[in-house]
Amino acid sequence: MNSTKSMVAAARVAARPKKLQSSWVRQFAASHRPVATSRANRPHNVVARAFHAHDGKKSAAAGGAAAEASNPPMAFPCLDALESKSATLEARSLSSGPEPSYTSGVTLKYRCHDPLLLDWGGVLPEFDIAYETWGEINADKSNVILLHTGLSASSHAHSTEKNPKPGWWEKFIGPGGCLDTDKYHIICTNVIGGCYGSTGPSSIDPADGKRYATRFPILTMEDMVRAQFRLLDGLGIKKLYASVGSSMGGMQSLAAGLLFPERVGRIVSISGCARSHPYSIAMRHTQRQVLMMDPKWNRGFYYDSVPPHAGMKLAREIATVTYRSGPEWEQRFGRRRADSSKQPALCPDFLIETYLDHAGEKFCLEYDANSLLYVSKAMDLFDLGAANQAASSARRAAHLKRFKSASRDEVEAASCSLTLPDSPYVEQPEATVPTDFSAPVTSPSGPPQDLVDGLKGLANHPMLVMGVATDILFPAWQQREIAETLRKAGNNSVTHVELGEDISLFGHDSFLLDLEHIGGNLKRFLG
Repeated sequence: MNSTKSMVAAARVAARPKKLQSSWVRQFAASHRPVATSRANRPHNVVARAFHAHDGKKSAAAGGAAAEASNPPMAFPCLDALESKSATLEARSLSSGPEPSYTSGVTLKYRCHDPLLLDWGGVLPEFDIAYETWGEINADKSNVILLHTGLSASSHAHSTEKNPKPGWWEKFIGPGGCLDTDKYHIICTNVIGGCYGSTGPSSIDPADGKRYATRFPILTMEDMVRAQFRLLDGLGIKKLYASVGSSMGGMQSLAAGLLFPERVGRIVSISGCARSHPYSIAMRHTQRQVLMMDPKWNRGFYYDSVPPHAGMKLAREIATVTYRSGPEWEQRFGRRRADSSKQPALCPDFLIETYLDHAGEKFCLEYDANSLLYVSKAMDLFDLGAANQAASSARRAAHLKRFKSASRDEVEAASCSLTLPDSPYVEQPEATVPTDFSAPVTSPSGPPQDLVDGLKGLANHPMLVMGVATDILFPAWQQREIAETLRKAGNNSVTHVELGEDISLFGHDSFLLDLEHIGGNLKRFLG
């Protein structure tokens, strides 16, 4: 039956009517007719025009009059390409399945057979951690740096003998580099919840032999770090020389110091935060929503069908807007169109549109959709304030007690708790807020006490905190907040670096691109 459906889907894309309806369209097509080709090689826009003209013909026939439209129908090559991709995926051989094989190449793998209890009550009976290493480890294993990744990155930060493909931090790692492999042994993992070798939603649940899908438990940054330290235990590493991370990795780097203060030496947090703020939560929520609204997502159970590539593409386009900066795009693209001699189109037309389209298309089958949902939600839940840490500890204690007593009580189902206010939101000041807009705005005198209390466990760690002024996803004030909070918590070894717009235009992605300033400051701090 799947084979039949595949043939029908493929035929739906390929079989377009050949006749053009209106005389105006016929004349236009004649004056722009390319060299005769077979239908299989005909450009998308010609096929699309024929399709829409055919629709017009049917409508005119139904109305009993041969009326002509005022203007020719618009072509939508972007939608044609989307339909074509769906048909191609659906027609894939059943032996390989339609779901891509997410892999960054050959990695090392650590399997932990001890259960991992998670912050929100879930459990992984066993789990895998994919990891890669660079540089020699010394005799007492005191030169180890744990490198934490961003949201969708694999463990492949640098090329290896078994996987020569350049890594996402290729220029930052190596002999004499920012992470100097002549001095340090660097370990990078794929986080749990990911899809590049570590256990995640696309993995097999050992309890029933089926994919976890959305039966995978909700994760936190702290859960990911605990899994990483299980790996360190397995490798016999008692203490890290440094914990280094950027973006989501910057969150994990701070969490590592708080969870295992005696096992972490130096801490580096680049373009990260100590708690997720509303804007970044909103942007990740939007990405999740557009992905989940793709019918092919199928509430997470798409692994034996066509993956939600359209939702993933749109989610990545939204994400890309937050990763780069307006000043960079002003210089790089401006208001230029891909071809100013052509009629404007509703499909990608401006250069910036084509750039976003390319970014989404490139990513949509490179990363598992469910992993994007779970890992991004873990970022939203991140909060190192004392109150959140205390609540998490209380939950974990209750879960551990139930686990040890072998209670079969069901973990509370992770259901949607969306509630809307009784009255609609209004875009106007609340009654309790002064309406004198000429009055000066008062800012807090310092970081919130809850966060100060939460970061007191890092008072004795040398810290490097870096931010970028053009970053809109993790704005520079969030790194200032980390530095100020640490100092107020008693840490006198905080180095704070902020790159201005005159130094780095690359926004949040500066941590991937700015070797001189991001890499240079990192190297100086590590010594």
